[in-house]
Amino acid sequence: MAYQSLYRRFRPRRFAEIKGQPHVVAALQGAVREGTVGHAYLLHGPRGTGKTTTARVLAKALNCENRGDDGEPCCVCESCVAIEEGRSFDLHELDAASNNRVENMRELLQRVNLGTPGRAKVYLLDEVHMLTSGAENALLKTLEEPPAHVTWVLATTEPHKVVETIRSRCQVFELRLLGGDAMAEHVRWVIAEAGLDIPADRLDEVVDHVVAEGGGSVRDTLSALDRVVAAGGVVDLDTSTDTLLEALVAGDVAGALAGVAAALDRGRDPRTLGADVLAGLRDAFLTAMGAPPARLSERARRRAETLAGAVAPRVLTRAVEVLGSALVDMRQAPDPRIDLEVALVRLCGVADADPGAGGGVDEGALAALVRRVETLEGRLAALAESSPGPGRARGGESHRDRAPSAPPPPAVPSRRPARTTAAPAAPPAPP
Repeated sequence: MAYQSLYRRFRPRRFAEIKGQPHVVAALQGAVREGTVGHAYLLHGPRGTGKTTTARVLAKALNCENRGDDGEPCCVCESCVAIEEGRSFDLHELDAASNNRVENMRELLQRVNLGTPGRAKVYLLDEVHMLTSGAENALLKTLEEPPAHVTWVLATTEPHKVVETIRSRCQVFELRLLGGDAMAEHVRWVIAEAGLDIPADRLDEVVDHVVAEGGGSVRDTLSALDRVVAAGGVVDLDTSTDTLLEALVAGDVAGALAGVAAALDRGRDPRTLGADVLAGLRDAFLTAMGAPPARLSERARRRAETLAGAVAPRVLTRAVEVLGSALVDMRQAPDPRIDLEVALVRLCGVADADPGAGGGVDEGALAALVRRVETLEGRLAALAESSPGPGRARGGESHRDRAPSAPPPPAVPSRRPARTTAAPAAPPAPP
C-alpha cells in the first residue's frame, strides 16, 4: 500500500475527534441529534482548520445506518465507509476555484433533485468565494429553497469575498487555529499512535519545531512532522530570524547585515525573512503588553519574553512600524533585499539610541530637543516683534500702552474771502 501522509491518516472521522472547534461541533452534532439540520452552512477559517473534514463528518452522520443517540456516525457501515473512501453518491464535493463558471453551477444544480441511496445528500462547495457573479446568481435560488433531502456546506478561507446574498442564506461558523499547547499535545499523540521513530532526547525539539512551522494549522503541522520523519528525526532549525532579532536588540548593524546575507545564502526570500522578523517583533510587543499570542511554541514564547524584557515597548512599536512599511515597499521594489537591509540599519540605530532598553530616556537627545524648541521659540518672538500686526504701532508699542494725547485745538475760521467761481457766459445768439 502506498504511503499516506500523516494529515490524511489522522483526519478526524467523528465529531469528537475534531480538534479546537467545540462551538462548531456542538452546533452540528446537536442539530443531527435533534433532527434540526439546516439547509445551508458556511464554514470559514484559515487553511488546515478542518472545514472539509467537518463537512464530511456531517455527511456521514446524516447518512449513517447505525448512528448513535449522540449524533455520532459509526464509521463502519457501508455509507460511512463509502464517504471516507470518496465513492459515495451522498456527498458531492466541488472545487469552486476551478469550477467557478455558470455552466459548472447549472450542471451541478441539475442533479440536486435526483435521489440517492442515503437519507440526505450533502453538497460541499470549497473556496466558494471564487465563484463568478453568474455562478453565484445561479446558486441563490436553490440555496435558499433546496429539496428536503439536500444540505449545502460552503467552505472558504476568505469570507469577506462571499456576497451577502449567499451569507444571509446560510448558518455561518468560524473555524479557528489551534493554540500552541493543544497542538503540541496532538502532535505527541500522533507520534505515539503512528509509532514514529523519533529519539526520545529529541522529542521536545521536534514537537516544538513542527508546532512553530504549522502556525496553528493542523494540516501544516503534520506536514512539517512528515518532513522531519523523512529526514530521520533531524530538525534543521533556521535561526536567521533569531540572529536578526538579537542584532536589533544589540544595535549591531554589521550583525544584522551579515544575518540577512546568511539567510539569503540559505535560500530565504527577503520578503519572507522580513515577515518572520516582523512576526517576532509583534510577539515580543504583545508579550510586553501582557497579552502574549496563544499559538506560540515554547521556543517562540521564550524568545518573545526575552525580547520584551530587553527592549522598551516604544522601541518595539517603532520597529514594527518601520519594518511594516519596508515590507509594503518591498512588493514593488526591484531588489527587496535593499529595503530590508535599510530598514534593519534604521532599527539598529533606534535600538542603539535607547541605552535603558527598558523604558530609559536618552538625556543627550532630550537636551538637544529642548535646545531646538527654545531656539524656535526665540525666533518666533523676534519675528512677532519685527512685524507690526493689528492694533500694534510701528515701534512695537501698542496703542493701549501710549499716554493719552491732548485733544486737538478747535478750528479757527479763515479771514480770506471765499473764492467764487463765475458761471460760464452763454454763447451769442446767431444773427
